[in-house]
Amino acid sequence: MKHYSYDEWLSYVKDEVSGKTREELESHLYTCDQCLEHYLQAVSEHESSLPVLSNENSFTDLVMAEVSKQKEFIEKPAALRQPVKTKKPFYQQAAFHYLIAAAATLLLTFSGVFQSLATYASAVEVPQHSKEKKPTVTEGVIDKTFAWMDSLEKKEANKK
Repeated sequence: MKHYSYDEWLSYVKDEVSGKTREELESHLYTCDQCLEHYLQAVSEHESSLPVLSNENSFTDLVMAEVSKQKEFIEKPAALRQPVKTKKPFYQQAAFHYLIAAAATLLLTFSGVFQSLATYASAVEVPQHSKEKKPTVTEGVIDKTFAWMDSLEKKEANKK
């Protein structure tokens, strides 16, 4: 593992290194405790020239102020808020759909559609006893194979 010198870390703290070198140094800090010590020494030595973060109007304070404003807006008393109720059109309500389904069922029942469907279904049904049982392809192949084997056995028996 390559270790970086104190001078290299000091250059890094002063922002005097290239982008590629900066990435190498940063990734090396995650794995090397010795170089981390050199980096911390360079930071503490160069601390006076680093920018100072002020606590006045900090980013966090500004964000928290906005959050509290939004919270006050959302938590208005119920009397001040106007209820927002949108009534669905009659054709989008469940009762309307049930009414249409019931009307269609009654219409089809009284017009005889269901009766004709029942008659058609009984005409299409074929009784089980009148069906001829056709052998499947597999059964046919097996039967022919056994017949062929039987004929071979008879020929062998005739030769003896």
